[in-house]
Amino acid sequence: MRAIDSIPKKITDLKTLCFKVAAWRATGKTIAFTNGCFDILHEGHIYSLSQAAKEADILIVGVNSDASIKRLKGNDRPINHEQSRALILASLAVVDAVVIFEEDTPLQLIQTLLPDFLVKGGDYSIDQIVGSKEVIANGGKVVINQIVEGCSTTGIIQQIKSSYS
Repeated sequence: MRAIDSIPKKITDLKTLCFKVAAWRATGKTIAFTNGCFDILHEGHIYSLSQAAKEADILIVGVNSDASIKRLKGNDRPINHEQSRALILASLAVVDAVVIFEEDTPLQLIQTLLPDFLVKGGDYSIDQIVGSKEVIANGGKVVINQIVEGCSTTGIIQQIKSSYS
């Protein structure tokens, strides 16, 4: 069965998400949270999201807003606008909720949601992951997944540019 109508409903604001999280927790569900720009979705993103989804019953994805990405990555980014990126993520079966955040980091989201699992991909140490202290202090766990080598949005953009040069 396809629940196509439910896809846009996965995209939510923080206030509504807090109510959803409370309802999920009331039924005993565990919550995982991950975040990123997800500008051009690629194999590395799918792997990371799939690994994050394995950690808990519910996966929430925080997505950097367009303004946030511009501050972090420059005026040439993002390639895809925030609503498009959120909709693509919401269409994935492993994702239960998507929330766009304006700040440069998801610290406010993490402090508000206090997920059971904070999941990041990459070569980070726990003390480098935004929100790790808060999650651990609340009894949660921080999980660092391996990255898929050779998969990056920046690499894809460079490849596209070089093919048109």
